[in-house]
Amino acid sequence: MWLNNNVTEFILLGLTQDPFRKKILFVVFLLFYMGTLLGNLLIIATIKTSQTLGSPMYFFLFYLSLSDTCFSTTIAPRTIVDSLLKEASISFTECIIQVFTFHFFGCLEIFILILMAVDRYVAICKPLHYMTIMSRRVCGVLVAIAWVGSCVHSLVQIFLALSLPFCGPNEIDHYFCDLQPLLKLACSDTYLINLLLVSNSGAICTVSFLMLMVSYVIILRSLRNHSAEGRRKALSTCISHIIVVILFFGPCIFIYTRPATTFPMDKMIAIFYSIGTPLLNPLIYTLRNAEVKNAMKKLWRKKVVSDDRK
Repeated sequence: MWLNNNVTEFILLGLTQDPFRKKILFVVFLLFYMGTLLGNLLIIATIKTSQTLGSPMYFFLFYLSLSDTCFSTTIAPRTIVDSLLKEASISFTECIIQVFTFHFFGCLEIFILILMAVDRYVAICKPLHYMTIMSRRVCGVLVAIAWVGSCVHSLVQIFLALSLPFCGPNEIDHYFCDLQPLLKLACSDTYLINLLLVSNSGAICTVSFLMLMVSYVIILRSLRNHSAEGRRKALSTCISHIIVVILFFGPCIFIYTRPATTFPMDKMIAIFYSIGTPLLNPLIYTLRNAEVKNAMKKLWRKKVVSDDRK
């Protein structure tokens, strides 16, 4: 099935070729990536060490932060290094690996967001059966299914990428490898592959987004039967989740659900969901969640006390 290609490496044109702007991008991407690592790793450490954050919601938040960290890492480090180079290149094998990891952790984040919506639905709409339905074992199985589903999705992307024949141009008008810019370089008719791409990535984004929005509408409607304090707490949590969903899915749907056409704004939009969203997620979840903030304060106090004893 795999076609012989004359192209062994690709040239990444990046966001700009201007040396001064590339230096600005280096600083911006480095700050964004360091912020992403700091925020998400702090959430991971807090949930892992805190005894008060043992509910299924934080179990899923742990994996969301993990997927955010890995998702950003598939793109940001290479982009940061490439911004210092006069000409950035990536081998064919590295390109394929980047396509796989990018889609794997991106899809994992989608599935984790769905599981978080399911968790909120059960917690708010079926509170008496919450701990029975969302037991630790069930949550573990659901996360395992999410990992397997993400792997299947990514393997399909690899299958599509490896079926493309590259026999001439090797300049990717992007700052990372993805199927859309690769389709422009293929020396064959890519209509069918683009159709498969839309039905795979596009369908996952669109269907998942619709499912999430419908579930949160149902959840918000059910809050009418709760007390004022219960409504306030549940509303705060759900709004955080909805903000994350819109920020992540909006750009993804724009990129992956249309025919094989590219626009100048595509690269800027890709920055938003590949670099921006993983940075914003920890801020959204911590600023609107008192339990996480308190757990972080306790973790910090423990570290200060531990350092003083030394």
